[in-house]
Amino acid sequence: MSTDDKMVKRRRSALRGRQLEPAVLSELRDLIGDERVDSSLRDRDRLIEHLHVLQDANGYLSMPRLRALASFMNLPMAAVYETATFYAHFDIVHDEQTPPPAITLRVCDSLSCQLAGASALHKALADGADPSQVRVVHAPCMGRCDTAPVVAVGHHHVGNATAETVGAAVEQQQLQPDEIQWQKLADYRSAGGYQLLKDCREGRVTVESLAEELEQAGLRGLGGAGFPTYRKWQAVRAEPGPRYAVINADEGEPGTFKDRYYLEREPHGFLEGALVSAWAVEAQALYIYLRDEYSGLLVVLRDAVAELEAAGIVEPGFVILRRGAGAYICGEESALIESLEGKPGKPRHRPPFVAQKGLFGQPTLVNNVETVYWIPRIHAQGAEWYASQGRHVRRGLRSFSVSGRVARPGVHVAPAGITLNELIEEYCGGMAKGHRLLAYLPGGASGGILPASKADIPLDFDTLQEHGCFIGSAAVIVLSDQDDLQAAAANLLGFFADESCGQCTPCRAGTEKMLTLLERDTWDEQTLKQLAAVMADASICGLGQAAPNPVLSLLRDFRSELASQNLIAKG
Repeated sequence: MSTDDKMVKRRRSALRGRQLEPAVLSELRDLIGDERVDSSLRDRDRLIEHLHVLQDANGYLSMPRLRALASFMNLPMAAVYETATFYAHFDIVHDEQTPPPAITLRVCDSLSCQLAGASALHKALADGADPSQVRVVHAPCMGRCDTAPVVAVGHHHVGNATAETVGAAVEQQQLQPDEIQWQKLADYRSAGGYQLLKDCREGRVTVESLAEELEQAGLRGLGGAGFPTYRKWQAVRAEPGPRYAVINADEGEPGTFKDRYYLEREPHGFLEGALVSAWAVEAQALYIYLRDEYSGLLVVLRDAVAELEAAGIVEPGFVILRRGAGAYICGEESALIESLEGKPGKPRHRPPFVAQKGLFGQPTLVNNVETVYWIPRIHAQGAEWYASQGRHVRRGLRSFSVSGRVARPGVHVAPAGITLNELIEEYCGGMAKGHRLLAYLPGGASGGILPASKADIPLDFDTLQEHGCFIGSAAVIVLSDQDDLQAAAANLLGFFADESCGQCTPCRAGTEKMLTLLERDTWDEQTLKQLAAVMADASICGLGQAAPNPVLSLLRDFRSELASQNLIAKG
């Protein structure tokens, strides 16, 4: 072999980049387990869970730990880095960087919190904090809009926050979630809980009869899409197994907190409905994807599942809990599947649909928390009971997450088809003192904005489309005559721009461009409409398609208000 050949061979055999540190790998094994003993720890779908373990243990993710994790899982460093950097709740610290302070204050800047003074609160906290000890950052909706403004001190959430109450939490080192009081298994069973699941498994209730019951009740997906529940079952059952069931508990839509409401109070009511759904499609496993902002609920669900396993109601390992990591896009079902597989949560091109090829390439049923929560109740009280609850020729019940300028914000279970005026007066105690209704969002950030003159439209699936809006997850944010419509629109578009996964240009560039146009002193109406049309037509998923809805709503229904601000021409 020539000297030149030896030099080439030596260069090729040399490892490139930063090298693995054995001590860091040993530390990682102490935290996660030994992959040489348990090879399942190397499964790709465990990646995000492992990242959470490292983040929780150290407060950030250093590059040596990411390199050790790549070796541990036998994955390319690029794959680990790409996944870790995709999610907002992972703090990546490069080799030359200083780790963040031990305490992070995340100040929610969603519309409901903005209305409640979040901007001023953020400034006060940032001005009063020692940056070497406390980091103050903006954060999207935390699912606690009824107690706006909200600040997360570590994993501890301070509602109706002030600089003083947040400062007290920091002083007292309140970094963990408050303990949640929830209905335990014994109490749920004493009230008849899990009887439906038992009847299903023992043949007294068939899939066909239960599906017919849900059809008669009119139960539809309550996460936003409104697809009939029984038809989802049929679509998944029509595909060859093995099959999976997934629960989407990643309610990240600004203004939405109803799933948290049910999970905190009746986790077993939810779990029974989820297990019945898994039984209906003969699922191999049931995955629950919980948003990371609900850290207290992670403890509740772990304990509730442990109760089920100890009681022999489910086999150990059948119910698998997974944490999100701060990505609104993972509320989209195919992005959620990608995240469950340990990858960046980017929506898939369809077809095939997840009912055909979902988790691990197998047919997958994806349901929302509230949807499955109603299944045991509908069966116990009858389809007619549920269907008869509606108003204005609508059917069923809706859990409205109401925030903004009302006297009593919160989750209000009301008849489907109720109008906003009825909802405010009968359930919310009227408008907040000194405020007059100006506008409202019937379906969160993406559902559009309607004026006070349209507050008598029935709120339900299929009733708002002709007005350019939709109910989605029934997240109602109420605006008053004291609120700035331009600021509201910019807030909503800023959220979409931040949360775009970046996969498709119409959404990635479109949301940024639209935000820039909204922040101008005068709006270019024609360009806004053209941009909205491109985003709606060409974006891969609902984020980019629906992001322009608030702006189009203002241009359609609030022309006089916009003209009074000189944003558009009068007349």
